[in-house]
Amino acid sequence: MNITTQAKKVKESSLILMKLTNEDKNKALLKISESILNNKEEILKANRIDVENAEKKGIKRSLIDRLLLTEKRILEMAQACKKVAALDDPVGEILTSWLQEDGLRISKIRVPIGSIGIIYESRPNVTLEAYIIAMKAGNTVLLRGGSDAYNSNTCLVKFIKAGLKETAVPENSIEYVLDTSRDRVSEMLKMNEYLSLIIPRGGSSLIKMVANNSTVPVLETGVGNCHIFVDETADLSKAIEIIDNAKTQRPGTCNAVEKVLIHEKIAGKFLPLLKKRMDDKNVLLKGCERTIKYIVVEEAQEDDWKKEYLDLILGIKIVDSVQDAIDHINKYSSNHSESILTENYFNAKIFVNSIDSAALYVNASTRFTDGGKFGFGGEIGISTQKLHARGPVGLEELTTYKYIVTGDYQTRP
Repeated sequence: MNITTQAKKVKESSLILMKLTNEDKNKALLKISESILNNKEEILKANRIDVENAEKKGIKRSLIDRLLLTEKRILEMAQACKKVAALDDPVGEILTSWLQEDGLRISKIRVPIGSIGIIYESRPNVTLEAYIIAMKAGNTVLLRGGSDAYNSNTCLVKFIKAGLKETAVPENSIEYVLDTSRDRVSEMLKMNEYLSLIIPRGGSSLIKMVANNSTVPVLETGVGNCHIFVDETADLSKAIEIIDNAKTQRPGTCNAVEKVLIHEKIAGKFLPLLKKRMDDKNVLLKGCERTIKYIVVEEAQEDDWKKEYLDLILGIKIVDSVQDAIDHINKYSSNHSESILTENYFNAKIFVNSIDSAALYVNASTRFTDGGKFGFGGEIGISTQKLHARGPVGLEELTTYKYIVTGDYQTRP
């Protein structure tokens, strides 16, 4: 099928899916889980081809990690299907209802958005997560993944469709664009007749291109230039553990910390501890002029403060106060996730109330910004915009609403 035919089928399927019950959708989710587990060897084989191709191209290790599927990750994908099935179905929820003086009963009801185009890069697990979250919320999807995960993505879609065959959910509720050229993306962005929403998930260049060129409404999932501020009252040994987790666990993810701000009163004691741990983990440190006076690191340039490294690289800046940290973050952050490590309640409150980001943490790693960790069962992405959805985009964020007005043959006077 060409992309227009695929989009048409996705649209037609959305009209069927919106009428199905929670039980229908849950059965489909469980069948998909079975299909993924029963065919894990074929999925792993397809993924190995993508990983080997990426290695031949010299793609950096942190990005290959995003591409890689393992038995553990496939098991997690299958479990995600079950977790989403266990969640309450948002469709049909009565958000509010009231009776007018003229006798009209007006109800605001949660409904699916419809057919959604998702454009994404690298991570093949997005293929499954995006579909199961969208489908549970009553939506269908037209997926366009990157060329680097082509074999993994097409294999996953094949087995998702195989799981749907025994259910009431239409197989065409998921379609995957086989042509990875930029022309197909341009086509998707103009498909107002078939798509109700476009969601780009990837680097800043992809998101900017989609937002600037789409005539279909766009839900932006943002890049993650995330910060951690170590306050003067922080427990330094615990702070090291949090920074280590936030930077090195999966450096190629958007919720990994990219910059650490340190209060000047603890810089002399904390910086050597941080450098030792980061050296042990092969993290390249880039520091401000004041940092260089305490430890030997590469000097950070102005452009560094704006970058999402997605690698084992960490920027360090010494600040004079919590307000200094807040000002720096509000200037350079991508408005994704920021954390303060502190024992001072007042400083914590000032920090979370003064920073304009989607997720703020007190004494916790930025790595928790994730739909699964938030209890959503998964996510489509992390939205950093302010309208409609913000933070992890889960079931409720993939719905809209309509008004149902019930009367007794009233006419407007």
